[in-house]
Amino acid sequence: MATTFRFLTRLNLVELLGRRAKNIPELLEGLRLVPGTSIYYHTHRFLQQHHYLSPEPPNDFAFWVTNSLGLDSLGERLASVDTVSFPTIRDLRTKYLEILEFYSQGHNARNGDCPEGQEFHFMSFRTFILPTPYEARDLKEFRDILQKVSINSIYFHIFDARLRLKKGKNDFSNWLEEMGETQLAREISRLDPYTITFEGLRRDLIQRVSRHVKNS
Repeated sequence: MATTFRFLTRLNLVELLGRRAKNIPELLEGLRLVPGTSIYYHTHRFLQQHHYLSPEPPNDFAFWVTNSLGLDSLGERLASVDTVSFPTIRDLRTKYLEILEFYSQGHNARNGDCPEGQEFHFMSFRTFILPTPYEARDLKEFRDILQKVSINSIYFHIFDARLRLKKGKNDFSNWLEEMGETQLAREISRLDPYTITFEGLRRDLIQRVSRHVKNS
């Protein structure tokens, strides 16, 4: 018998790592050395803070390269990385390194220091996972709870579970597969949550689940 789905949420405590970059070589070095949570933070911070925007704002690397170094074309390449297509943070890190290393091969990047005071500061975070009072035993309860949980809870189960916690899929799809709702699980796993707002994502999830509630 399938288990119930317990909705969780999270609270992040941001940390300054004490590493900064003033040019591309130093950004490259930092990207190689910082923990995976730092890569996750800098690729998802804008998304979390500006969840009402669609499409998603750029990652921190692209934003800094464009606005502090004035390297528009490189910034565009960094911003164009399709985060949803990478199954792990390691793969995501590798992609950014490839872009920056390719750029460095054709440019004397050390001469392009940013203005003083605009250095890139590498950040990370600690996550505290917290329980919510919500628990679903079937699709109808799952849909009803989706209507009232916080966006932090939805974010945790969709984004954190797949990439940062290395589960491969979001928590919703994993549970739905256990429930025997294979088609719905696939539908949700194929969603690109980076191209819609969080409230748009909530509505999409509810609509998809509702269709299967009616058919069950």
